[in-house]
Amino acid sequence: IPTSLFFSIRLLTRQHEILSARCDDLESLKKRNCNEAKIENPRGGVTIDKDKPVTDRKKDKAEKLKPEQITQIQPQKLTVTLRSDEPQTFRLKFKRAEDYPIDLYYLMDLSFSMEDDLENLKNLGTDLMKEMQAITSDFRIGFGSFVEKTVMPYISTTPARLINPCTGNQNCTSPFSYKNVLKLTNNGAEFNRLVSQQQISGNLDSPEGGFDAIMQVAVCEEQIGWRNVTRLLVFSTDAGFHFAGDGKLGGIVLPNDGKCHLENNIYTMSHYYDYPSIAHLVQKLSDHNIQTIFAVTEEFQPVYKELKNLIPKSAVGTLSSNSSNVIKLIIDAYNSLSSEVILENGRLPEGVSITYKSICKNDVVGTGENGRKCSNISIGDEVYFNISIESKKCPSNGKSEIIKIKPLGFTEEVELVLNFICDCQCASKGEPNSAKCHEGYGTFECGACKCNEGRIGRVCECSKDEVRTEDLDANCRKDNGTDICSNNGDCVCGTCECKKRENPAEVYSGKYCECDNFNCDRSNNKLCGGHGRCECRKCICDTNYTGSACDCSLDTTSCLAKNGQICNGRGTCECGSCKCTNAKFQGPTCEICPTCPGVCAEHKECVQCRAFKAGEKKSTCEQDCKYFNLITVKDRENLPQPTDQSFPLTHCKERDANDCWFYYTYAVRNDTKEVYVVEKLDCPRGPDIIPIVAGVVAGIVLIGLALLLIWKLLMIIHDRREFAKFEKEKMNAKWDTGENPIYKSAVTTVVNPKYEGK
Repeated sequence: IPTSLFFSIRLLTRQHEILSARCDDLESLKKRNCNEAKIENPRGGVTIDKDKPVTDRKKDKAEKLKPEQITQIQPQKLTVTLRSDEPQTFRLKFKRAEDYPIDLYYLMDLSFSMEDDLENLKNLGTDLMKEMQAITSDFRIGFGSFVEKTVMPYISTTPARLINPCTGNQNCTSPFSYKNVLKLTNNGAEFNRLVSQQQISGNLDSPEGGFDAIMQVAVCEEQIGWRNVTRLLVFSTDAGFHFAGDGKLGGIVLPNDGKCHLENNIYTMSHYYDYPSIAHLVQKLSDHNIQTIFAVTEEFQPVYKELKNLIPKSAVGTLSSNSSNVIKLIIDAYNSLSSEVILENGRLPEGVSITYKSICKNDVVGTGENGRKCSNISIGDEVYFNISIESKKCPSNGKSEIIKIKPLGFTEEVELVLNFICDCQCASKGEPNSAKCHEGYGTFECGACKCNEGRIGRVCECSKDEVRTEDLDANCRKDNGTDICSNNGDCVCGTCECKKRENPAEVYSGKYCECDNFNCDRSNNKLCGGHGRCECRKCICDTNYTGSACDCSLDTTSCLAKNGQICNGRGTCECGSCKCTNAKFQGPTCEICPTCPGVCAEHKECVQCRAFKAGEKKSTCEQDCKYFNLITVKDRENLPQPTDQSFPLTHCKERDANDCWFYYTYAVRNDTKEVYVVEKLDCPRGPDIIPIVAGVVAGIVLIGLALLLIWKLLMIIHDRREFAKFEKEKMNAKWDTGENPIYKSAVTTVVNPKYEGK
């Protein structure tokens, strides 16, 4: 029953009204004159049946509580009444209790490669007991070991190797699949004693049969000694693992049955059942609230980290080569696991969904998958989960369902009893064999007849055996057509009973089911454009809307131009949009004209011809320019101003052929075009010739004088430069004083050689 629908209880529906019309929204039922006091509207709700407060105690207090007396989640039981499409929400509180008991089972690989690891575990019991005292005062520890399936090719089946599978002088115990050495106990010394007695064994292949051992530890609760407390399983190995399907190598094809097969604390069916699958292990570990810690060597870290991602509430720690760090590994892994709470729920009934919203530490909110969990929770912290449950339909059996919600790794759980509202309360008050149902052939229930077997009709007036189907079908054909009830209903006793659709808001109606309220025209993907209602496949539009899909608005506000006119006076307003009648104009209000001149240029010629009897339209002025009223004013100050008007006004300034300016305004007032124009032209004055001529002559003379002065100045500069050059060359000249080689003197001197100067 969708939330949006209500149930109407009336004596009878009107003629040709479909029975589904009895189920409608409240206002529609009132319009059909339903008695409001007889309208049923059942609602869902949440009732808390068990609400024990979470435990609040301190470890140092003397009081000791049994595990079943400790409460970490509240409330513990609720009854949820669901109506279709109406979610119900409740809140769970979770609080980590201090000094909560812990059971820890140490499951160790005893293949030959773990020999040095076994030596370091001999004091694990007492040492781990001391460390765990800081966490809980109620701690128990157990021990188990595993090797491999006792068939080929996993081990050697020769008689000698079955006694001692190790080579050389090594003394090893016979191979085995899984052995429960010590059930859970608080005696750490006993743990040390039994571990010290263990011997290494051996096998042939590298992967071990650890999954067989984990399955037995999980399902053999009594033999292991598990309590309803925090359960930890430490899985220690230095090798990989076999899983489902690997048993075929040894001729083992039967799937693991997930049951306990321990006899004298030894797994006896390893040769009979295959290894469990990972999914099977996940299910069993979750069912038994066991949190797994994989203590593996560095080499196999990647493999077990991938496995951790598949097993909720599990952790992986790096084990040193000789297991010397195992205590620190266990403590760290426990702190990591216990600081996170993850909620899971059991299988949900068909049509039921559940969503989680977490309010974690420091008010951190998580939704979706993150809404199921909270991390970094310390002891004493309280976190909350808002859980919403919704049903889309009633279960086929109509009975109550029980689902359980629990935090992974914890034994506590919340029980939810789901009740479904599938019928009206009036159904339980039916009147069997009522006189209102044609001579008592039916039960009068919720204002209508529920016919007995073999009877049909609105009031069970027809018998299936006494009437012919073809006669009744004729009354269900419109206009003697071939379609019975327009193919939208069934002909029941000569009356059309219209079909119901998945969406209760969509209904068929009419005498022949020929009408519906969902097949009308659509606009913007909305029925009747969202501005009307669909009746018998036609839209009944709201006020101010028209059209087949009510997509045509009669409001003209969006068509108003800036001048206040609808579509600027150049178009019509259709469905809220302008249709421009002049092809030159465009835009949402027909105000844009890319090819048009401005307002001033458009009216220039007509204003010029009417005001000044000039211009290109002077001869046709009377015919072309009568479309406006012309008012003349003396000067520009008398022209109307835009601030004085309540309508658009344009000021114009134009020039005529004589270069004279004229000024005017153009306005449209009440569909009347008005032009105010200044009566006098603003013409420029003619030029004064005498000053112009005098100026030109004076200019020419001045320019001539300036040119002469410039020429004279240049000549003076040139002469001075030449004279200076001459003087410089004169100073630098050097004259030769030697005799002329062709000169001969006129005097000849002869010396007497005999003359001795006496």
